[in-house]
Parts: sequence; structure tokens; C-alpha cells
Amino acid sequence: MNSPTSFDSARKLRGTQRSDFLGAGLEELSDFSDRIAQLGQALDDLSELAGENSNRSVERMRRQLAEFEPSITLLGQVKSGKTSLVNAMAGWSDLLPSDVNPWTSVVTSLHLTPGSARSEIGARFKFMTEDEWDRLLTKGGRIGELAGRAGAESELEQIREQIEAMREKSRKRLGRKFELLLGQEHEYGFFDKNLVERYICLGDDFDLEFGDGDTDEDQGRFADITRSADLYLNCETVPFRMCLRDTPGVNDTFMMREQVTIQAIRESRLCVVVLSAHQALTSVDMGLIRLISNLKSRDVLIFVNRIDELQNPGEQIPEIEASIRQTLIDQNGPTEAEIVFGSAYWANKVLSGGLQNMSQLSSDALLNYADVALDGSETHGSPAEMIWELSGVPALFRLISERIVSESGEALLAKVANSAVTVASSLKVAETITIEGQSGEDTLPPAEARQRFDAIAQRHRDNLRREFSALIENYQNRADRAHATFIQRATHSLISHLESYGENELWEYSPTGLRMLLRSAFTVFGTRAQTLTNTSFESVVEDMAELYFAAFGSAVGGIQMGVPMAPDTPAPVALGQTIALDFRDGWWKSWWRRTRGYKAFASKFQLLIAAETEDFMNQLKSVQTAEVRDAALAALDEFLAEQSDILDELCAGQTRPGDLQKLFVDGEQAQRQSQLQHALDTLTQYAA
Repeated sequence: MNSPTSFDSARKLRGTQRSDFLGAGLEELSDFSDRIAQLGQALDDLSELAGENSNRSVERMRRQLAEFEPSITLLGQVKSGKTSLVNAMAGWSDLLPSDVNPWTSVVTSLHLTPGSARSEIGARFKFMTEDEWDRLLTKGGRIGELAGRAGAESELEQIREQIEAMREKSRKRLGRKFELLLGQEHEYGFFDKNLVERYICLGDDFDLEFGDGDTDEDQGRFADITRSADLYLNCETVPFRMCLRDTPGVNDTFMMREQVTIQAIRESRLCVVVLSAHQALTSVDMGLIRLISNLKSRDVLIFVNRIDELQNPGEQIPEIEASIRQTLIDQNGPTEAEIVFGSAYWANKVLSGGLQNMSQLSSDALLNYADVALDGSETHGSPAEMIWELSGVPALFRLISERIVSESGEALLAKVANSAVTVASSLKVAETITIEGQSGEDTLPPAEARQRFDAIAQRHRDNLRREFSALIENYQNRADRAHATFIQRATHSLISHLESYGENELWEYSPTGLRMLLRSAFTVFGTRAQTLTNTSFESVVEDMAELYFAAFGSAVGGIQMGVPMAPDTPAPVALGQTIALDFRDGWWKSWWRRTRGYKAFASKFQLLIAAETEDFMNQLKSVQTAEVRDAALAALDEFLAEQSDILDELCAGQTRPGDLQKLFVDGEQAQRQSQLQHALDTLTQYAA
């Protein structure tokens, strides 16, 4: 059955007439979207009732809801079908070019927004900076740095030659614009296939006689220097905005992709690892396992793609799943990760209306898989609907929806609702103070209340910084000890091997032990950071409650002030970075064989591994610990800003003129109290 197609002239992409079943699996996310809308409406109501001071806090909460965009990073080796899967998930079969040349190193972020209205920015492309390009040229990327440290001159020279060839090709494409473009970005109010391919997909070499490159429509024109691409698309099938990050494959000569992929993982809470069914978890994919081994199992989904290429999916799929599970166990991967089998090819045939043009191999595989998956049960719906379900996309959507809602989604709702409840309850108290006064209690004047508030805020900021400094120092010392222990053990193993087998037998030593030691140390740090942050937040809430009582008396007993939530500790994904010990062939073996004298080799080895692990040690010890500390301080500052607005609102109620007639004209006060209570009741439903 063919689905009718339509043509969007604004983007020049072939779309599909929207069908209800294309949103299958997103029901939980749709319910979440409704809850976000209800909470947003409650904040709108609260904004109308709040004074100028409280409105600043309410506006911050509205921005938090509006800017929430769950991000899903898709990982996989080249030709695993990541891009085809992204196209299927977005509901556009030919949205992104699925034959991106392996030389590209671009993370393509596809921002999907519900609805049909066009976004203000259609596309944004960022180029490599001069420093990034210079590092690639002078050091050969990660592989070049590694080879240089190892003294592998011939391999390093070969890498430099490859990069020089790449540079010349870029100059040929761009001419005099080459240096001018570095570090810049291009924005467009639209995007189409030609535009996308120009920035992220390499085409054929061009014969530009003078190299000044004025033919802007050339395919792949900027692909060599493009660092990232952000595309904005309104999608009628998704019920809530989300970002799909299509990463380049990780198996490239210079490990450029590995670096940008690690960054993409750090920016997402959920990763989908895309494997090819006929070579699931090959040796190349061991690099993928390293990248995800430090994530929680719930943060990883595995989509085994291209089952349409299997001869007997019904029998082969259980065998493939068992093999994947065992490999994850053997390689210390996320063993409890959910695994989904499917075919982006089938899904895109449904989207494009090309079911009748399916290859014979794919048709046979579809029928075979349908017999097993449907298990003879009665089916409903059109053939397109059934094939869409068999493609695995709905099953993947169900898992993604559940993860988004149960993790970051529920946390966002609770955080915003708790803050809003505090503001709403403080407004009720402020009006009580305005109407009833202070009941003769001995309270602080507004100026002194503000002075005490500022002192409390500064004290808690200083305490949190000081305690985090001590915690980070303790963790860094532990990480250094683990690092030194690993190098010592590896060197001892090397010398023992040389003494037993001589210099002609190849020695191997897995860096898994180092990664496990560092991951354990970081896990302890993360747990202690959470405890420290929660204790600090509880203390500041107690001090604020005491201040409010001292300033306004028993009237503030109605304020419902919740303890802020400590930010989550990010996973130590930098541990997935490739180091020399991860190699089992190529120049690593060559270096071993040409090195003479095992004592000298042992000394060089220590220096090499210390240098190799320096980058991710810095990431773990300094960069990620600083991120944890800064996130905690930001959460504290956000809470204090909210309390500052509340204090100003309460002080305003305390000092309002005694003439309160305007509050009672036509029952205005009663109406305000009723509206405020209604907003408070709605907000309380979402508060933790």
C-alpha cells in the first residue's frame, strides 16, 4: 500500500501525509506534553496575580519549561544506518543524507518542534576554529599525538600526508575563503537537501582552476571544516519538542569523530547505540562500548538496525541478542540496556510510500519477521501501519518516551512546581500581612531583613564553594593514586613478560582496570557531591525560614518552602576515549617490535601511558568536577534569587499604605484569593 506524498516547497524535502500511526509509541510523551501545558497555564495565572518582585521568579520558571528540550544522541559506526533511523524518527524519509562520506566529522542536531509553523532559524552551521584546525595539522589529531609520543615517525608522517591532502582539497573547494571561514557560523531561515549536503556531506573533488570557489551550490563544499550542524524542523508527529543528535561514526583515522561524539554524549541524557544486524558488535564497535560503558543502563538503548538484510530474522534475532548481551558482559558495558530490533529501511519505505518498490530480500525478511513478531495473532490496521510497527521505530519511541518522562521530565515538573508553590504561598502570606498587619509581633524592619538575607546568602555560597573544594581535592588525590597504581602494575606486567618471553613475543595489557578504578572514584565523588549539596540546601532553607519568621512573624507559617533538588552528576564519559593500550594491531605492534631493550621500553611505556591518559585525567579531575560544583552553585543561586524576590514581595506587603479599599472593590480581593488558591492547588499536584 502506497502512502500519498506531498511536497514542501519551502524546504524542498519530500514529506509524507501525516498518519496517526506515525506517532505510535509517543503516547506517554504526549501525556507529558499535556501536563507541561497545564503547569504552564498555572504559571500564567500566577503571573497575573504576582507583583513585580515575584514575577521575576515566575518568568524564570516559564523559561525553564519553554527551554526544556530532551536530547537523544545516536551513536554507531559508519554505515550502521544512524542517519536513516534519524530520518524515520523525524518522519521525513530523505531529510538528512544517509550516505555521509566517512571523512566528515559533524554532529548534526535535529531540533524537532510539534506543529506546522516555521521556526525563526532553519539551520545553523558552525565551523572549526583556527586552533582546532591547527591542532589537526600540526599533531595529526588524536592518532597523530599518540604516534608522536610513541616515536612512530613513519606512521606520523603518513598521517600528516593524509591531513595535508585533506587541507589541499579544502583549499581547492573554498579558495581564499578558507581562513576567513574558520571559527565562523552560517545561519539560514530554511534548510533543504542541497543546503545540508553542502555542509555535512562530502561530494566528488572539484576542478576549480583558480580555487576561489564561487559555486556555492557544490555538494560538500564546507564539509571539511564544518564542526556542527543544528537544523530546526517543525514535525507534526512528535507531541513534544526533542533534539536528535546524529553523530558521525567513531571509526576514523584521526579520532576526530571520537572527540565530537564524546561531547555529544555529555550533552544528552539518553543514548541510542545503532548496530548493524549482520555485524552487530564487531571489533570496531568495541570503541562504542567504551564510550557508553560509563553510562547507566537506563541511559542507553540499543537499536539493532538493518534486520531487513537478514535471511531469517525470526531465528537470527534471538542469537544476535544473546551475542550482544554476552559481549556487553565481557566488555563491562551497560548489561541491562534495552535492545530493540528493527529496520529504518522499512520505516522509510512507509514514509515515502514506496512499499511496493521494496527489494525482494527485504520483502522476504519482512514476511519472515512478521510471522514471528505477530505470532499468528489477529492484526488490525493498514499494511503500512503494521510495517511501521515491525520497523521497530514505535518500540524505540516507547522506550525513549518512558525515559524522558521518568527521568528529566518528572524532575523538571517537580522542580518548577515546587518553586511555584513557594511563590504562590508567599503571595497569600503577603496579602495577609497587607490586610491584617503584624499582629503586634516584634519583627524586623525591611532594611534589616534585607541585610540579614544578603549575609545568609553569601555565607551559604562561601560554605558550598569551600566544602566542594575539599571534596574535589580528596577525589583528585584518589584518582591520582588509582592512576599511579595502574601504571605501576602495567609496567610490572610488561617487565615480567619480557623476562619470561623476551622481546619477540607481543605483550598486551588491557586498560579496563584503569577505567574501572577511575569510574569507581568518580562514582564515590558523585555520591558525596549529592550528599553535600542536599545538606547545604536543607541548611539554607532552614535559615530562610528563620529569617522570614524573624521579619514577619507567625504570618509566614503559610509559606510552603521546599528544598531545592541537587543536580544530577554527569557520567564520566571521557573515560571512553581511546588510548594506546586499546590498540591490538597496526603501528602499536610495529612500535613494540622495533623497540630494543626492555628497561628502556618500560621507561618509555610509563611516559607514553601517562601522557596518553593525561587528557581524560584532566577531564575527570578538573573539567567534570568543576561542572558538578558549578551546577550545585547555580542551583543555590537560583533558589536564593527566588527567595530574594519573595522577601521583596513580603516587605512590599508590610509597607503598603493603610488604605486597602482597592483590594475590596467589587470583591476584587476575594477573587484574587480564589484565583491564587486555584493556581496553588494546580501547582501542588505537580510538586514533589
